[in-house]
Amino acid sequence: MGFSEDNLKGFILALSSSAFIGASFIIKKKGLRRAAAVSGVRAGVGGFSYLLEPLWWLGMFTMIVGEVANFIAYAFAPAVLVTPLGALSIIVSAVLAQFILNEKLHKLGILGCIMCIAGSIIIVIHAPQEHPITSVQEIWNMATQPAFLLYVASVIVLVFILVFHFSPQCGHSNVLVFTGICSLMGSLSVMSVKAVGMALKLTFEGNNQLIYPETWLFMFVVATCVITQMNYLNKTKLGKLLHGLCPIDPDGIF
Repeated sequence: MGFSEDNLKGFILALSSSAFIGASFIIKKKGLRRAAAVSGVRAGVGGFSYLLEPLWWLGMFTMIVGEVANFIAYAFAPAVLVTPLGALSIIVSAVLAQFILNEKLHKLGILGCIMCIAGSIIIVIHAPQEHPITSVQEIWNMATQPAFLLYVASVIVLVFILVFHFSPQCGHSNVLVFTGICSLMGSLSVMSVKAVGMALKLTFEGNNQLIYPETWLFMFVVATCVITQMNYLNKTKLGKLLHGLCPIDPDGIF
């Protein structure tokens, strides 16, 4: 299978996105450390002093750049190529944490990084050519297939269980709760991000997709998923997520 020009653009954008997003976590953590040192209240226990820290906002800006690059990547390459490359942001964070935050990778963390890289390479090599999409309504037809609707319903039920039952009880002590919410919501946002990206691409090419209500519905789903993910990611601040790769945060920032 040849690697098309659009796939290459999506691949480069997805890699750039992972680099920006991975770096943003480290920048934001340094901002959190500064804010915690000044106020004495950690973000993980409800402090919001980091909102006054310029370094934290620099990290947030870096993350936005990465998310925009990821968003555009979906307009060029199939989701099966773009989505797995997002895992590389964790590797970028783990490597930068070792050199900038002095959080050393242990052997299992190194093995995990190698497996992520190997998996991403295999997926990129075997990524399929994308079927040409001429309207956002084509994506809507795929999104309303019974099998996918059943999956969406299952994910929503699981998210509600995690949010209202497990989150209050063990959210701050079990990494799987908050990261599970983010991952499940992220799985729902993939098709919507793809739809919005294609809608904007087709619109800029002269085929206006903003006239269709499906486009705005997909935008609403993206916004809902992003807000939910940011809320629970902000609770973890990636500290627990990197726990399997690096030692426990010595400063207790998260």
